[in-house]
Order: sequence, then structure tokens, then C-alpha cells
Amino acid sequence: MNEQKTKAAIFDIDGTIFRKNLHFELINELAWLKIFPSHVRKTLTDLYSRWLTHTGTYEDYRLALIDLYARFIRGCTPEDVARASKSVVPFRQRQTYIFAERIIRKLREENYLLFAISGSPIEIVEAYSRDYLHFDAAIGSVYEIGEDGRYTGVASYEPSRDKGTAARKLFERYNLSFPGSFGIGDTESDVKFLELVEHPIAFNPNENLRKEAEARGWRIVVEKKDVIYEIDTRCYRTLSGEGDALFR
Repeated sequence: MNEQKTKAAIFDIDGTIFRKNLHFELINELAWLKIFPSHVRKTLTDLYSRWLTHTGTYEDYRLALIDLYARFIRGCTPEDVARASKSVVPFRQRQTYIFAERIIRKLREENYLLFAISGSPIEIVEAYSRDYLHFDAAIGSVYEIGEDGRYTGVASYEPSRDKGTAARKLFERYNLSFPGSFGIGDTESDVKFLELVEHPIAFNPNENLRKEAEARGWRIVVEKKDVIYEIDTRCYRTLSGEGDALFR
């Protein structure tokens, strides 16, 4: 008989497990399939370039993806999005961080339940979490479907607005408590679930999450190429604004 699972780990996906962004990949695939207009791909490239060239923050980029998706999902069918999601996952599934792969494997060996909470649409979040990660449960953004069976373009649920509430609901559903639990995220939208778990990890954090992690004494882990670093905040200062980084 299998040992009952009494502990869980919560993962963000985009930038934490997956090296890119599921929302971006879904929009791109919908355009390739001609479900979205082809010019949407150029808009995607422009948004991504703005972030890469520091003319916008990651949060700006994330919110722009949400707006783009909401505009063009209107009138599409759930079957359209399911088909695009199933196309993306096999092609992109191995584009993961080494740290994520290792900690998922370790937690699974220790009989943890594994959960994902992502701001990307639930269709691709579930496909990625179920078909590749084999997680126990996943939560993503839900878009309203009208009486005609097509999307209205309105998001009826966005977990990124409060991932803490989403985490509590998952733990209640599985009759779990937070002691012993892990949480891994990369941006400030993950703070609400990271502050609930016993073992929070800020992985490749953006500036806002880094500040929170330092203030709260959370682990900070950075992966560069194929090397994983754990940051000891007693021994460094980050390069911020006009200041110089000091290492000793």
C-alpha cells in the first residue's frame, strides 16, 4: 500500500519550471494555426523584445500578454485552445530549469504532492502539468465561455491576483497543512503562496521578489547556464540603480 501523502510543494511554472512563458507559446501557436490573426506573432515579438532590451519590466510583459490573449480569444472555441495547447507541450516540454527538474524529482521521491499555480490559461497549464510534469493538481487563469460555446474574452478567474488564496484552496481540497511544505516562485505574484509554506524558495527572482526574499530570510537560488547558485545575502550586495556590487 502506498504511503499517504501528507505534504505538498507549490510551483509557479513560467520562469520557475519552464524557461519561457506558456502564455506566450500558446498565443504564438494559436497564430500559427490561424486561429489568431497572423499579425499577432509580430506583436508578440515586439513585446518580448521590449522586455529583453529593458524598455519594460517582466510584469509589463506579462500584463501585455494577458491583454493580447483576452482581445483575440474572443470568438474562439475551447477545442481551438485545447488543440493549440496539445501542440505546444510536446515541442516545448523539455525547456526546463535543471534546479526545477532536480527538486521535483527529489520531492516526488519523498512522497510530496506536487501542485502548480500559474497565471497562464488553464488549458495549457493543465496540459503541461498533467502530460509532462505529471503533477497532482494545477490552477491557471480561466476565461469565460458564452452561451454560444465560444470564449467571451473575459477572464473569470486569475490566480495571479492572489496565489495565496489559490494555494489555500488546494491544501483544503487535499486536507493538507502548510508545515513541511515547499514553494518555488520567481516574481512578486508568487509572494502570497511563498509566505504560507515552511520552505519558500525565490528562484531566479526578479527585483521585487528578491527584495521580499531578502527581507524575509527566504532562500534565493539562481541558475545560470548549467550552474546553480544559492545566494547568501550576508555576503553580497546586488547591483541596483547607480550602486556598485561588492563581493567579499
